[in-house]
Amino acid sequence: MIQLFLVPTPIGNLEDMTFRAIKVLKEADLILAEDTRTSGKLLKHFTIDTPQKSYHMHNEHELTENLVKQLKEGAVFALITDAGTPGISDPGYLLVREATKAGIEVSCLPGATAFVPALVNSALPNNHFYFEGFLPVKKGRQTRLKFLETIDSLIVLYESPYKILKTLGDLATHLGDGRRASISREISKFYEETKRGSLLELMDHFKKNSPKGEFVIIVEGRS
Repeated sequence: MIQLFLVPTPIGNLEDMTFRAIKVLKEADLILAEDTRTSGKLLKHFTIDTPQKSYHMHNEHELTENLVKQLKEGAVFALITDAGTPGISDPGYLLVREATKAGIEVSCLPGATAFVPALVNSALPNNHFYFEGFLPVKKGRQTRLKFLETIDSLIVLYESPYKILKTLGDLATHLGDGRRASISREISKFYEETKRGSLLELMDHFKKNSPKGEFVIIVEGRS
């Protein structure tokens, strides 16, 4: 019997929610949510009245042991984040690790994940890719950038609008400003947009156009 479900939630359009995801959320004993205020709007839209508990990067170490204990006693939990698939640059890994150690059956539902449509939309050959996610803000950033210099496949990164220009600049410095890339933002939302070109061209674009939304950066690997 599956007792812990990881449930993807829409990254933009609410119509991306699956029938199965709604069913699981309605039938769970408890929904573990990254931000109950954000998830509350989603649950209200789909008339889901399952109780929620806040579970995020700042309290997961504190709560996980007790949650696993409840799962062992027969509880059924659904874990969601603010948007997308839990565990992909979001909370989830720790609970999954400890639950599986305790012999609890875990299932991750298929659903919305930002990097997949961005990868396909990039128009770059994507038979091989490396997922980096968010680069460290300070400590360890240069180490990661130097490592990316060695990658032969496409590189996938996430970035916020506040750091997109810095990250593009760092990538241009380490990988070369002529490296081909693609940037997708606001995936599945009304203002969804994908821009393609060299890292230098993309930097110029976002210097002239104020960055808005969450970004997925796809960069060509080392040739």
